Amino acid sequence: MSKYEEEFYKLLPRVTRICNFFLLGKKLIVEGSENFVKEGGNIIVGNHIGSYKDVSTIFKIIPRLVFFTANREIFTRHDFNWLVKRHLVRHMGKIGAFINFLINPIKFLFVDYISSNIEKVGSIPVDMGWKKSLAIQKCQEYVKKGRAIITLQGRGRIQAEHPNPYIYPFRRGPSIIAYNVYKETGLKIPVTPIAMFGTHYAWVVPAKIRVRVSEPMYVTDYLEDDMAATIERFRAALEAKVTSMILDIIRNR
Repeated sequence: MSKYEEEFYKLLPRVTRICNFFLLGKKLIVEGSENFVKEGGNIIVGNHIGSYKDVSTIFKIIPRLVFFTANREIFTRHDFNWLVKRHLVRHMGKIGAFINFLINPIKFLFVDYISSNIEKVGSIPVDMGWKKSLAIQKCQEYVKKGRAIITLQGRGRIQAEHPNPYIYPFRRGPSIIAYNVYKETGLKIPVTPIAMFGTHYAWVVPAKIRVRVSEPMYVTDYLEDDMAATIERFRAALEAKVTSMILDIIRNR
């Protein structure tokens, strides 16, 4: 067991309590949990509409240690504190600012704890503006070592200007990782699409969070004559799968 796994399992009871706190008022409903890959390299991709509630949901439902790419702002106390305040104000306006003031003492403890420990469990900091290739390289190394990583696709909130506000156009990262690992090692890494709906509701507001988990998909099923075409085809297929699941959740909720 690596130092990351050791650190994670030491922190797990506290991580669980933090996740429960961030999901106050929410009820989790999960379909297809049997599709999660229990061991070996795995890439999990999903929509990202609920900021920290998405991450908390993932920790609660995935039956193994999972490493995730995270906004580098979470890795420092000052930036993470501002990120939480910005999220509350964006979703709740002046009420959000007031709630931020009320919970500030408790929030400070959580922010300080998470920013101090997030790197210890192998989380992968991603600069939203540049050097994404460095994150991709690190993700590839994690997958080669038999770890599960998750790369959420979106900006942590609903995108009202898009045709489907719950799905932001998928990036190429997960497809590139799967393709590169296959070309370098011959490993066919399972990519597990998940769809989340309900994490966008504000903190403590009662709501149901519905999660749909698909059977894994493989880049080898989308191979074309050149790398770019393969990556784009697989990227589009992953996005289409998650979009389909989201629409089904909305229709049947």
